[in-house]
Amino acid sequence: MKQFNGAFFRDLWRMVKPYWWHSEERWVARGVFAFIILLNLFMVFISYRITEWYAVFWNALQRFAVNAAWHQMLIFLGLATLYIIAAVSQTFFTQMLEIRWRRWLTQHYLDSWLAKSTFYHMQVLGDGTDNPDQRISEDLASFTGQTLNIVIGLLSSATTLAAFVFMLWNLSAMITIPWQGSVYTIPGYLVWAAVIYSVLGTILTALIGRPLISLNFNQERYQADFRFSMMRLRENSESIALYGGETEERHHFLQRFANVYANYWRIIWRSMRLNWWVSGYGQVAIIFPILVSLPAYFVNKAIGIGGLQQIASAFAQVQGALSFIVSSYGSLANWHAVVDRLRFFEQSMDEVRVIRETHYQIERKDGPRLIVQALNVRLPDGRELIHHLDLDVRRGERLLIMGPSGGGKSTLVRALAGIWPFGEGEVKLPRSDRPLFLPQKPYLPLGTLRDVLVYPFGVPGVGDARLQQVLHLVGMEALADKLDDARLWSHVLSLGEQQRLAFARILLQKPQWVFLDEASSALDEPAEDALYRMLVEELPETAIISVGHRSSLLRHHEHCLHLLGDGSWRLEAVVHPVPGGQQPALA
Repeated sequence: MKQFNGAFFRDLWRMVKPYWWHSEERWVARGVFAFIILLNLFMVFISYRITEWYAVFWNALQRFAVNAAWHQMLIFLGLATLYIIAAVSQTFFTQMLEIRWRRWLTQHYLDSWLAKSTFYHMQVLGDGTDNPDQRISEDLASFTGQTLNIVIGLLSSATTLAAFVFMLWNLSAMITIPWQGSVYTIPGYLVWAAVIYSVLGTILTALIGRPLISLNFNQERYQADFRFSMMRLRENSESIALYGGETEERHHFLQRFANVYANYWRIIWRSMRLNWWVSGYGQVAIIFPILVSLPAYFVNKAIGIGGLQQIASAFAQVQGALSFIVSSYGSLANWHAVVDRLRFFEQSMDEVRVIRETHYQIERKDGPRLIVQALNVRLPDGRELIHHLDLDVRRGERLLIMGPSGGGKSTLVRALAGIWPFGEGEVKLPRSDRPLFLPQKPYLPLGTLRDVLVYPFGVPGVGDARLQQVLHLVGMEALADKLDDARLWSHVLSLGEQQRLAFARILLQKPQWVFLDEASSALDEPAEDALYRMLVEELPETAIISVGHRSSLLRHHEHCLHLLGDGSWRLEAVVHPVPGGQQPALA
């Protein structure tokens, strides 16, 4: 797929079309783009006038016409000023359009990536697609800028070719070729020379530079992998330090950088070959029109210095327009790599959507309470974890899910949350209620401690006094004066402290349904016991569905769902002893 073929351009059109055809900004974008094209046409017109100016000015110099030469200098100053104004304006409006397009695409890709937990499904269902963060943050920036520059460059080449090909055709009539006593005139001689020169140059450039497309694609991937590996060390710095894994991490870093280094050398050698050719091609292009015009100048004296300069300028414009691929091949190869990365990213998201729509047969419906009917939960390979589960949980009830490791406890919670696509059955939950799911390792967003506490739904109007009260209830009163401190809290706090903050979120959000997937596993039993007692006291109407291994959790729940590991299950009531008695038992 690393070539400019039909599939590439179809995918490119699918990426470009939404903004220019369907977005709310399409008319503004079209208007700005039309103005850029008008500026481009004006710049081509100025270039055309300057090319005509060459003949007049140089002929005036040849005749030693001082006044005429100075007059032409003033004309050139005016033309150059207009060209500079148009060029600066075109750059400004191109950059403005680029950032507006990038903003829209960023929102569009983020929506697609985050919708229905696609970012999660890409990790567990597909190949994960390397570094989606880079594709959204960096590749979109490159894509918008390079696409606009390439399109504007193509249009500029087309208008330049249209404007100057007729001038060069007319100038060709001045070129006569003496041969064996006769004089020949070839219609459009200079135009055909420019076409032949440009076509040969383009073919050779494509042959030499084509490997750069895949090399640039790989370089982006290798560099992203290298950067991501270092980011992972930063995120897990404490664990790696405790393991003493610095030597192993260094080994992995150097391995990944070795890919960057080796591939970059391949790019250097291939680019050097391309640059040898492109540089030579460009230098020969300077003298080539003079070379093919010399017979008319020396033998027939049909043209003067001014005409020769005009021919050189017109030929350079036509040859430059025809040689757009030659002069831009390095940029085109890099652009192709960027487009490929975005194409594959979109295809990965599409594949996940297909898998989700094909396999997701767990229906989620509105209901008066949590009702699970005939629920089968499977792994991606089809192995059944849970068979024909039926549950009925009311507000205020508490259910503990237990079972062996790998028996499907966490996967069941994912199915209840609606993010696990493999299975069949029906899950009912009141649509007006926003359940809160707490994983074993809480997610602490970047920002202040206040932002961490009110994540994910926010608590409008909550004051500092309430936040400090909640911190005290979960045993984190030491942080009460740090509500506006912005730190990397996932690194500052231990896992147990993070889990305490997750319980604080429950008190602030006050959900009707709480699902705790081993959300207190890092705490000791007394701390865990205190937090569960607090939940029951503070939120007596909230249903609590917990996943855990400790039998001590039984005292805080009314029912226990045992997953037996072979797909079967058993639901039992928890018999609580009188105060001061033994541990609760299962009925």
